[in-house]
Amino acid sequence: MNDVPAFVRTQPAGPRRRNAEATRAAILAAAKDQFARLGYDSATLRGIAGAAGADVALIKRYFGGKDGLFTEALKASFQPHRMATLNRATYAREVALAMAGDPHGDEERTHVFRFLLRAATSPTTLPLLNVAIQERYLGPIRDWLGGDDAQARARVLASILIGLLVERLIRDEPLAGRERDVVIDRVTQAVDALIAG
Repeated sequence: MNDVPAFVRTQPAGPRRRNAEATRAAILAAAKDQFARLGYDSATLRGIAGAAGADVALIKRYFGGKDGLFTEALKASFQPHRMATLNRATYAREVALAMAGDPHGDEERTHVFRFLLRAATSPTTLPLLNVAIQERYLGPIRDWLGGDDAQARARVLASILIGLLVERLIRDEPLAGRERDVVIDRVTQAVDALIAG
């Protein structure tokens, strides 16, 4: 028996066990990609399942259907706990530098933002986006800002950030020279003022 190579002695592993969590994550990632590229109406469950390497029936099982999948993809696009880890003293300048910089510097975030823009332009998905924005974006910003008029300040900060993201996406290149310096300075001042309250 010792003369037999190990790969021959090894018993077959049997049928591969499914990893439900990995499959669910793959479906969610494929959904975010498809919804970002195609929008809600053009993305299909069959296309999402194919991209995830999963059966369409699993989408219905894990998410209940297209609306449920879209809602979960929206929720997964926000990182509500991230706000609590940000440094209030440096955040404004970090935002300003990012917005003046390369729009392709963080492709994952850009992709997420495209997904959210698509959701905002569809009457079908706009109500779902509104709920996700309130719970997973504005709420955490409000809590992080704290103090007087935190809800209003959070709304203004979110508006500034979204506007800057759209501008950077359209610009499609980093700013340079004096314009870059002025943008960084003004954005830093505006965001700092909102943080200070």
